[in-house]
Amino acid sequence: VPLMLPLEDSEENLRESLELVDAVIFSGGHDISPFRYQEEPHAKLEEICPERDQFDFMLYRLAKERSLPILGICRGYQLMNVAEGGSLYQDLSQKESESLKHSQGHGPSIPTHSVKVFPGTKLHQILGKEEIKVNSFHHQALKRLSDTAEVSGRAFDDVVEAIELKDYSFGIGVQFHPEMLQEKDEDMKKLFRALVEAAKDYAKKKQLK
Repeated sequence: VPLMLPLEDSEENLRESLELVDAVIFSGGHDISPFRYQEEPHAKLEEICPERDQFDFMLYRLAKERSLPILGICRGYQLMNVAEGGSLYQDLSQKESESLKHSQGHGPSIPTHSVKVFPGTKLHQILGKEEIKVNSFHHQALKRLSDTAEVSGRAFDDVVEAIELKDYSFGIGVQFHPEMLQEKDEDMKKLFRALVEAAKDYAKKKQLK
């Protein structure tokens, strides 16, 4: 059963909310403030929301403390990397080599570029494929990867499209939007099914404590 957590500035209230859930999805949205990774704003930085940053970073820390299964999507995936000590290209124009089109001008359910999925990763285990087609709605990208994460997928221009947390039961982030593809794409459904299974396992362990 999905539960939307309201924007909250009280850590105590958020801890109580997390008592009700067995996994967390960090969704897309605003750019993350570059102050979070010790940079000044680039000219092409888009809208930020400090209140959401405060909420999401606190939620991420508390979810990690509880070892909750985590799925980050777009902004949520970028947040995972920044919260773990990594950084972002504030705009793909900062990237030295030429990029593919990552902000598609098509409907959200249309895949527009390919992603290489690396064998041996949890994402590869879930999808069972070394290449998938994804949609793309972002102008930022991962720059410095956190030491606590590993890359599990890249676009053909080397933009990182998926990461997963090391030494963590279920912590996956994807730059694309599987929620917009899952009605037509069985691979994207696999990702959500894997999250649900991880949540069930978490709930069982919680009951045993």
